[in-house]
Amino acid sequence: RPAPAGALQEGERQRRVVRAYFDNRQMVAAAAAWVAPWDVNVEEGYLVAEVGDVEATALEAIGFRLEVDAERTRRLIRPNVRLPGQTSGIPGYPCYRTVEETHATGAQLAQDYPGLATWTDVGDSWEKANVPGTGYDLFVLRLTNRSVAGPKPKLFVMSSVHAREYTPAEMNTRFAEYLVENYGAHPDVTWLLDYHEVHLLLQANPDGRKQAEAGAYWRKNTNQAYCGTDSPFRGADLNRNYPFQWGCCGGSSSYQCSELYRGAAPASEPETQAVRDYVRTEFADRRQEPLTAAAPVTTTGIFLDLHSYGGDVLWPWGFTDAVAPNGMALQTLGRKLAYFNDYMPRQAIELYPTDGTTDDFAYGDLGLAAYAFEIGTRFFESCGAFEDIVYPDNLPALVYAAKAAQAPYQIPAGPDALAVTVSPAQVTAGERATLTVRLDDGRFSNRNGVEPVQALAAAAYHVGPRPWVTETAILAGSMLPADGTFDQSVEWATVTVDTSSLWPGRHLIYVRGRDTDGNWGAASAAFLEVAPAPGTWRDAFFPVLQREGGIGRRTQ
Repeated sequence: RPAPAGALQEGERQRRVVRAYFDNRQMVAAAAAWVAPWDVNVEEGYLVAEVGDVEATALEAIGFRLEVDAERTRRLIRPNVRLPGQTSGIPGYPCYRTVEETHATGAQLAQDYPGLATWTDVGDSWEKANVPGTGYDLFVLRLTNRSVAGPKPKLFVMSSVHAREYTPAEMNTRFAEYLVENYGAHPDVTWLLDYHEVHLLLQANPDGRKQAEAGAYWRKNTNQAYCGTDSPFRGADLNRNYPFQWGCCGGSSSYQCSELYRGAAPASEPETQAVRDYVRTEFADRRQEPLTAAAPVTTTGIFLDLHSYGGDVLWPWGFTDAVAPNGMALQTLGRKLAYFNDYMPRQAIELYPTDGTTDDFAYGDLGLAAYAFEIGTRFFESCGAFEDIVYPDNLPALVYAAKAAQAPYQIPAGPDALAVTVSPAQVTAGERATLTVRLDDGRFSNRNGVEPVQALAAAAYHVGPRPWVTETAILAGSMLPADGTFDQSVEWATVTVDTSSLWPGRHLIYVRGRDTDGNWGAASAAFLEVAPAPGTWRDAFFPVLQREGGIGRRTQ
């Protein structure tokens, strides 16, 4: 639908933030083609949006009841100011790194952890490509143990494609720091980086982000060809500019000054082109052209786009009510991810129609399991809320996404392996150790429907090169239910492990569970330190191997 006549013209600049109450989803769909909702509270029947006089009149004309949000309206026109003594971060928000600081962090991680991190220029912002001496490169931080050969499952996470969304870029950056800083110390982080690749686009819209850092509620890029060179409404909405189903279904705007303007053509913007080309290079195309064609259940890889705000985990499609061909598997993983952050899991269109979006592109174009997270409760989330709630709630969801990337359409249906312990954690070769795990098949959010849960059927452990490869394991076996029978959806399992076949050094011992439907869940691991038995040839050579960086220091 077109924007209301005259929307956002210079004479209509009395901007305010409103709660717009609706009676049905059709009203939201009608408005979402020309008003960018900040949030949609389906349960309480209102959306939050910034409007001018013309848009307010248009919303009322289709039945919305408007209520001004005075606090957010005051914030709308207030520039950011540095706090007393603040020397870094976004003014007034020291917990959020600026574009320059974010990029400096990515480059520093690559320098400090050369075996784990690479920092790669993947394209240009609009200003970098069109205005000499301005703008930014777009960088991807790739994390993996480069000494371990692939191929490896991949997780791609992009953030802050909408410039005013402060929390996503910082969330993504801290996720990177968590992974590299815990490699070698945390068993799950260690095997994730050994046998997976994590690709992080920290600042997906750096030109627009600089506008938002000053306090503007800037959403789009800064393309001066749209809506006027100096207009505060210039630019394209990068999350409506992707080539899959671009402009198809009333989920974007053809009006240049709209915050939902889709751009002049599919992937017209250099930022979109950078992401499109990178993702197509890194991930194989596993889905055929027809909208009804499913990707194979063996497809690997996960695509995440971090947004704020609203508390949602969203999956394709956003342009139609039809369930995607892999919709049930997408729903299962979505409910699993929402278990960690307690967000609402739902198909994207349940909020409002969108087209030309990142997640529809990643799934529709390539068959990737693709999601958008709407994290937090504000665009400019307070540092206290980010540090205490948003970051700790979402970090486990990102870690699980990395675990599930090996088989995202299969693994989430299976039980999670939790609280893996080995006692004692240090043994002499030939000594026995007790391995214990708690298996849980029901860790799903049931806020929007109930995911099927089964009883446990089996538990297994192994030491070997990859968590999901048991054929070449050095040591492997089944685990027994602690209560004597696998017949519940939550079970403890245990086994006594004979370590006589293990080389001296530190090993990862992996544990997985299977439910009665045959679903193997994500692996978890614990470290097991093995010392050579006294008087053996291994004992004699062990100090040499340690000194030379050989077997005694290897994590298998």
